Amino acid sequence: MFITGSMNQTSQMHQISQHLEEDYDCWFSQLFPDTTFLKAIIKYTPLADGTVLAGQFKVKSESYLKQHNLQLDYGGNLHKYDLVVNCTDMIVPEKFRQTKTVWVQEGMIDRPTALTGIVKAFGLAPYFTGDTSLNGSTNVCDIYCTASEGYKNYFAKHGTDPEKMIVTGIPNYDNHLQFVKNDFPYHNYVMVATSDMRETYKFEDRVKFIKSAVKIAAGRQLLFKLHPNEKFDRAEAEICKHAPAGTFIYHSGNTNHMIANCSELITQYSTVVYTGIALGKKVHSYFDVKDLRRLAPIQNGGASAKNIAQVCSSYVEFKGKKEDFLKDFTLQEQHEPVTFLEMQCA
Repeated sequence: MFITGSMNQTSQMHQISQHLEEDYDCWFSQLFPDTTFLKAIIKYTPLADGTVLAGQFKVKSESYLKQHNLQLDYGGNLHKYDLVVNCTDMIVPEKFRQTKTVWVQEGMIDRPTALTGIVKAFGLAPYFTGDTSLNGSTNVCDIYCTASEGYKNYFAKHGTDPEKMIVTGIPNYDNHLQFVKNDFPYHNYVMVATSDMRETYKFEDRVKFIKSAVKIAAGRQLLFKLHPNEKFDRAEAEICKHAPAGTFIYHSGNTNHMIANCSELITQYSTVVYTGIALGKKVHSYFDVKDLRRLAPIQNGGASAKNIAQVCSSYVEFKGKKEDFLKDFTLQEQHEPVTFLEMQCA
């Protein structure tokens, strides 16, 4: 069983399953509530519409799964599963707590806040943080597949047993070199990748952010790539009002190709900052850039999905105690991480 969430999480799970489908019966479910509280939130309020539990996230994910003819079992009720592959450990349904579980990192983790500390101190459910700051740090899954050694250390520092973790890399962020050759028509602009903070009930001073981007660009061509979950009309009106005439605005398109062709990348909390780092771009982020370079996902030529599938299949077949699995497990055909920090793109 693969638990899906955002489109990024869903496509990652699909890629992993493609290395398993010949030998295993793979099924998919969007992340679902398993408590009366969460079920009531979804049924009676709009509060979950900005999360992967409901709204457009659920619709888009399930549409993707159907489009690719993947087997759906929302809520995991059709079968008893041998393994559950989770895109988050902030909600792990009770029905799967006795099943073998693997957690797969999606991308960037939100910065811990004061609320994160309160949630941990009072032992509240991790989703009460209202962000992903505790994703990967709850220690409830059996195996944790991380993007890099930096993230492995990060999750260990925040609560997950390092003996449970293995650096596999993560699909969608492990082969940025492939984006250099593309047909995107523009080059050498300053690119701005926005985030969906307002749509997920977080505060953002968008006008201040736009003005900051204009200042960084210092007269150079600006290109804004809006987050797919944003309210496009509102975002476009703000950009047109506060950015120079001639600023490019994209609602869709290949973000990685746009980053590959830019001269400088400005982000907020977006994981795409790692694309810029891997491709040697000067990057800006609300996170500390030095920390991001330390955490950046390993570049292994696109081997991460296969690596994670190898963890999954080996763990399914493993007959010993859960805590002993990684002691003797080694990834086969492990690729040496590749660094592209010095590469300059045409």
